[in-house]
Parts: sequence; structure tokens; C-alpha cells
Amino acid sequence: MSYEKVAQAKEKVIGTKQTLKALEDGIVKELYIATDADYKVIYKAIALAEKKDVPTIKVQSMKKLGKACGIDVSAATVAIIK
Repeated sequence: MSYEKVAQAKEKVIGTKQTLKALEDGIVKELYIATDADYKVIYKAIALAEKKDVPTIKVQSMKKLGKACGIDVSAATVAIIK
């Protein structure tokens, strides 16, 4: 279900740097985190999402998350934009 929701989202931000910026700007509706991502890469996004009360959905695979976004590389984080 989660991957389908990411694939269907009209506006999304892919990658940790862009996700952090979107979280800081307060425009994130939902945050998707791949559980197989290195914790050092994703912990800031998780902490900022908690601080901003943004729902965080965990998915199993970076590879599948990237594929759901229509890219050929893995994605640790994806933010659905308001």
C-alpha cells in the first residue's frame, strides 16, 4: 500500500537532503522512510518529522521506494508534499 501511495503522489521530494529542506519549510504531509537505510542518513529526518508532527511511514526497501518514485536508484526518504 505505501509504495502505491508514493507512486500516485503528484508532488513529492526524493532524498534526504531535499526531505530535510521540505520538513524545515513545513510543507511535508507524510514522510516515507526505508528501514534498510543507514540510520546515520535518516535520523535527522525522523527527528525533524517528530518535532513537526509529520506522520512517518516505514517501508521495507530503499530499492522499492526509489522504484515507486520512478527513479532507477534507491531512496532512503521520500516526502509527500502538501
